[in-house]
Amino acid sequence: MNDHVSFTRLDQATADDFKIMHRHMAVEHAGLADRVLALLRGLGGQSPGLQVDRLEHSLQTATRAHADGADEEKVVCALLHDIGDELAPDNHGAFVSEIMRPFVSEENYRILRYHPEFQGYFFFDKVGADPNMRERHRGEPWFDAAHEFCERWDMPAFDPDYASKPVAFFEPMVRRVFAREASHNGVVIP
Repeated sequence: MNDHVSFTRLDQATADDFKIMHRHMAVEHAGLADRVLALLRGLGGQSPGLQVDRLEHSLQTATRAHADGADEEKVVCALLHDIGDELAPDNHGAFVSEIMRPFVSEENYRILRYHPEFQGYFFFDKVGADPNMRERHRGEPWFDAAHEFCERWDMPAFDPDYASKPVAFFEPMVRRVFAREASHNGVVIP
């Protein structure tokens, strides 16, 4: 694509300029699943003293969700929930939730965003933090689903003897989720 917009200030953009930009954005979207899968694979070998690396933790979380009969979107969320660990270690929930937001339900967006607080229920007391931090979300329609996500899939997924499915098993699911019509800042752009 060698076409470029005519403007140098966004307030001077035309409808034709946005058509040009949308063609470029379509190419970016087409490669998004590949970039996200690369982030996931990049978790391999990263283990802050755990018995499994972060990739295996992610695979275990997704395998547990799949084995429990979770829908495909939730399984993909389970698989990708920690892809921000390397780039945003202190707010990885917000990192992944914003990547996924255009493609997932509001419930799954909230689970991804706040899963670190819900996961903390199981260990924050051991590091001097409030294990009930998640209580600020009590009453939200997604509260119980976030608790279940952590209790059933994320929290127990540190087992070196667990037989998880490989990335290749989940890759078609990831590609289907990212092939959905995405919203851009809450607006679906044709």
